Amino acid sequence: MKKIVLFLSITFMAGVTFVNIYNSIVDARSWGANIPESVQTTRQYFSIVNPGTFFRGFSPVNQVLALLALILFWKTSKKVKIFLSAAFLIAVLTDVFTFAYFYPRNNLLMTLSLQNIDRLTTVINQWQIMNWVRSAILAAGLTFSFLGLSEIFKYQKTQPLNGQ
Repeated sequence: MKKIVLFLSITFMAGVTFVNIYNSIVDARSWGANIPESVQTTRQYFSIVNPGTFFRGFSPVNQVLALLALILFWKTSKKVKIFLSAAFLIAVLTDVFTFAYFYPRNNLLMTLSLQNIDRLTTVINQWQIMNWVRSAILAAGLTFSFLGLSEIFKYQKTQPLNGQ
């Protein structure tokens, strides 16, 4: 049962990471493809739902699963504790980063006058660059989760865990 939680945690962190990468490769490039028309198209396309709809659901689940994995494997070993703590902290800090950096830019993208092409271009460029940074941070969290899993398997070879 404990490993299932960790596998779910890894699955959700991978999902959030790859959707974030998708946003960089597809969405953000489309937003800036032909300003102001591309921004107007983006606004129309996102009038019902947007990528935030996905992240507002999956990011909290990712954080809860990372925390549960940390709690469940807390007494396994020091390395497991460090790796899973890092994965959990990264999951939380990525959302803090999102609220502090991306939400204001999302708001500008959706509300700035379409005539303000220079400002829209700047906002989209900032968003694109920092989204790759956010993707790298998420990938680091995913790496820590995998390192924790690897350490759990090493630990289990020497001391089988109950309920595994």
